[in-house]
Amino acid sequence: MIRKEPLEYHNFNIHRNFNEIEKAARDIEALLKSDYRLSKRSIALLLLQEDEEITALVRQREKDFDVINKIIHRTRESCPEPLQYLITLERQRKVERILKEVIKTQGKKESSLERWLDSITIKPLTGIPILLLVLYFGLYKFVGQFGAGTVVDFIEGNIFETYINPWINHVVVSLIPYKPLQQLLALDYGIITLGIRYAVAIILPIVGTFFLVFSIIEDSGYLPRLALLVDRVFKTIGLNGRAVIPMTLGFGCDTMATLVSRTLETKRERIIATLLLALAIPCSAQLGVILALLSGRPYAMGIWVGFILLVFLFIGYLTARILPGERPDFYMEVPPLRMPKISNVLEKTFSRMQWYFLEIVPMFILASILIWFGKMTGLFDILVHAIAPVMKAMGLPEKAAEAFLFGFFRRDYGAAGLYDLQKSGALNGVQMVVASATLTLFVPCIAQFSIMVKERGIKTALAIVGFIIPFAFISGVALNWILTTLGVAL
Repeated sequence: MIRKEPLEYHNFNIHRNFNEIEKAARDIEALLKSDYRLSKRSIALLLLQEDEEITALVRQREKDFDVINKIIHRTRESCPEPLQYLITLERQRKVERILKEVIKTQGKKESSLERWLDSITIKPLTGIPILLLVLYFGLYKFVGQFGAGTVVDFIEGNIFETYINPWINHVVVSLIPYKPLQQLLALDYGIITLGIRYAVAIILPIVGTFFLVFSIIEDSGYLPRLALLVDRVFKTIGLNGRAVIPMTLGFGCDTMATLVSRTLETKRERIIATLLLALAIPCSAQLGVILALLSGRPYAMGIWVGFILLVFLFIGYLTARILPGERPDFYMEVPPLRMPKISNVLEKTFSRMQWYFLEIVPMFILASILIWFGKMTGLFDILVHAIAPVMKAMGLPEKAAEAFLFGFFRRDYGAAGLYDLQKSGALNGVQMVVASATLTLFVPCIAQFSIMVKERGIKTALAIVGFIIPFAFISGVALNWILTTLGVAL
């Protein structure tokens, strides 16, 4: 039997604190006079949980907001635990009561092996080596070497470069007598020979293998354990273990991760997470290309990982010291570990690949058109020459400027340009590390920037981008100076 009582109507009778919350919620309900899309009960509970968006909305609409605020303050003072925690606890109990009425379980007990696995994935002494193994086999070996190496080499080298691109160039040149139109569709920077090739031959295999690994990790229940494992480190950069969800998602797509950062409790946490996602978290395609570039040079890979990790922690630490705001409590329900279900993994991987592919193809076509326009008008060459001194300061060839201009459209597009440059033999080991590190720190893509504007506001988004661009180039110059001064050969 299913009760008709709405989920939002909790009865806080289990603990005396819930009676205080219940009374406060009813008092606030009586003071709410405006119309909201949510029920007044939901608005009252969100106010008690100090939801910033709802609080700002109610402050604008209600003349008795000061009275409401006093009720919230009085209730908060009377409860020893955070109100959000108590309300979430009661909501969870309510859900469990409903589930017990409609679902029969066979009462499977956790085995000693499951308890042992639970324990070793959370404790730092064993959890960190396990995390390193997951990163090594999941990202480095499978995504970096297999996805970005074997699969990309096959699709790009054996299919696009051997058959598709020569055939497209031949057809376009034979049928279209106008040179500008030929260059728009084919040849070096054409929509098909560059934009579609990047999207299908380089980016798609990389994000496919990444999303497959991510879906396995997600379905196994490992992510909440990772949150507990990194909680202490994340607190030094103004976040807590809950932020591991958007940060991990950022390795798939920073745009999606920026959107998910709204689940963080405070505005301060959301700004720090947005900055770190835009600065030091490479998306799956960018990560895969960089792993492919550096996979044959383990020392180069180690320097790149260490440098990006150092920037992540250093900027996070400084931002946490500069930004005012409270530090929220962290609590998370940890589900049991389980064997991933193949159907779940395949469904999640397919839906993510579909979403990602539909998003990047129009962007890659648009980028190809803009680059074609820039080449036709000479603007692209002017920009390349304009940032040539910066490339020189980083010890990179002038042609590397093209990859950074590609990166203005999408970071993975820029990484694909770097991949082409490395294949031509234009970069040595040190240059590959410097270029990879700088491109990782470089500006967020257009899609991520638009979500930053939507979620954090135009001023915050511009401030973040205004900080990132010079910081990325300065970091590249500094890294090149350190490596060349120390005489590092990679």
